[in-house]
Amino acid sequence: MTDIEISLTTPTYGGEAMGRLEDGRAVFVAFGLPGETVRARLIEEKRGFARAKLIEVLSPSSQRITPRCVHFGVCGGCHYQMLPYPQQLKLKETVLRDQLTRIGKIPNPPVQEMVPSPVEWNYRNHVQFHLTRDGRPGFIAADDPQAVVPITECHLPEDILNGLWPQLQFDADTPLERVSLRTGDETMLILESDSPQPPELEIEAALSVIHTHAEDSIVLAGERVIFIDVLGRSFQVSADAFFQVNTRMAEKMVSYLLENLRVTTSNLFLDIYCGVGLFSAFFAPKVKQVIGIELSPAACEDFAANLHEFDNVDLYEASAEEVLPQLKVRPDVAIVDPPRAGLDKKALDAIVKLSPKRLAYVSCDPSTLARDAARLIAGGYKLLQVTPFDLFPQTYHIECISIFER
Repeated sequence: MTDIEISLTTPTYGGEAMGRLEDGRAVFVAFGLPGETVRARLIEEKRGFARAKLIEVLSPSSQRITPRCVHFGVCGGCHYQMLPYPQQLKLKETVLRDQLTRIGKIPNPPVQEMVPSPVEWNYRNHVQFHLTRDGRPGFIAADDPQAVVPITECHLPEDILNGLWPQLQFDADTPLERVSLRTGDETMLILESDSPQPPELEIEAALSVIHTHAEDSIVLAGERVIFIDVLGRSFQVSADAFFQVNTRMAEKMVSYLLENLRVTTSNLFLDIYCGVGLFSAFFAPKVKQVIGIELSPAACEDFAANLHEFDNVDLYEASAEEVLPQLKVRPDVAIVDPPRAGLDKKALDAIVKLSPKRLAYVSCDPSTLARDAARLIAGGYKLLQVTPFDLFPQTYHIECISIFER
C-alpha cells in the first residue's frame, strides 16, 4: 500500500472529501475536509478513481474541531463530528446540490436551506448493533465492512437507550445478526437471529423483548409494539416496521408536508411506501380519500391500527411496482417515500401515467433522488423545491423532501 500527500478540495456524498492524484484521478478520503492537506494510504485503486485511508492531517481546515466520541474515525457510524454543526449543514447542502446537478443534470437545482435538528446529539429513538466475537455490542468498522468495533460510548441514541445498551452481553456463539433498541412510550429490544431458537438473555430493565427469525417474530417479554408520539398523535410501531429515527425531525417533516401539499376535501391522496401511516394519518382528515401502498406486512398491520378511525382510507399490501400500474384512479396529490434504492422504474413510470398534480418525494439518498428527479422532469413534472432535513446529525446521511408539480 502506498502513502500519498494529497490536497482535498471537494466534499462528496458518503462522508469523504475528494482530491486529485498526479495522474488526474479523483481520490476519496474519509474523515478529511475540503481545504486540508493530508497524508493518506491508498486502499483501493481503479482506472478512474482511488480511495485512501486518512493517516495524518498535515494542514487542518480552520473549521476542524475535536470529535466528541473516542471511537470517531474507527467506527463507521459518524462522519462529521470533527465539524461544527452549522458547517455540517452547509456541507450537506453543497453535497445535495452537487448530486442533483451532476447526476440529475438539473441546472441550478432549487435546494433550500437545510432544516436543522433541534438536538445535535442523543436524537435517535432506534439504534442497531452488531456483536463482536465475544458477544459485546458494537458497530461496523469504518474501513472494513466485515469487522465489528466494540464500543464504550455512543452519543447518537436517546438517553434512555444509552442507559440500556451497556447492559447487553451475549455468549460468544449466540447466533444473532443484529441487536436493536427502540424507544417510544416504552422501550423494545429486538433480537434478529439466524436461528429460530431465542438466545438466553438476562437484563435488569423493564422492556419488551422481541426475537425475529426470517418473517417470524416471537414476544419474549412485554408487548409486541411500542407507541411513538408525533405532533400529539400516537403511532403503533412493530419490531419489524420502519419508523423515522429522529422523532423531532419527523414532526418537522409532517408539518412541512401539510404546509406545502395544498389539499382539499375533494382530493384523492396517494401515499406510496406508506409504512405505518405517519403521513397518511395527518392527511386523512383533510382529503376525500387516502390510498396507501406498502409491502411490509408488519407495517401494514401498524398502518391499519394507526388509521382505524378513518372510513376514507384504503390500503394495498403489495409492492409499488405491482399496485401502481393497476390503479384505476386519478390522484390529486401523492407522496412517495421509497427505500434508499429509490423508485423502481416501473413504479415511477406508473406515477407519471397516473399524473398527480402535485408530488412530494421523500428521499434518504440524494443520488437516487437525482436519478428519479430527472425521470420525473422528463415525464412532465417541474421541480419546485428541494428541502433537506437533518435527521442524522454527525453523519453524511441526507433526508430531503422534493416538491414536484405537473
